[in-house]
Amino acid sequence: MNVAELLKDLQAQHDEATTRAGELRSQIEHLTAALAETEARLGELATTRKVITELAPAGVEAEPDPPETSTAYQAIVNAFNQHPNQEFRARQLHELLGMPTDEASINITRSRLGRLTRQGFLTQPGRGRYQKRT
Repeated sequence: MNVAELLKDLQAQHDEATTRAGELRSQIEHLTAALAETEARLGELATTRKVITELAPAGVEAEPDPPETSTAYQAIVNAFNQHPNQEFRARQLHELLGMPTDEASINITRSRLGRLTRQGFLTQPGRGRYQKRT
């Protein structure tokens, strides 16, 4: 094999790897968005369960919230309760709480913050910033 053929083969391999990397990035973006939506839905279901439990007649017991969902929401709520006048971005909140700062985790927290805003617990004084409603 001569040098020209070798370079042509290497270029073809490079092009294939570049295409595959793009496909994988696209899949990761799709899965990250799907995970954030699903985590948000899980949070909504946990809150609905809690509301129903609170409204249920005495003596009717419900199963407790899954620990991973209630713990994450509780940590977020506690942070805002401890700093009621401070605005937070999702990444700042993760750093404060010692949570992972990868983009997928932060996107899940953004969904949770949006849900807490829709429920009236938080306000959004600016794009991507959240503060406890006073």
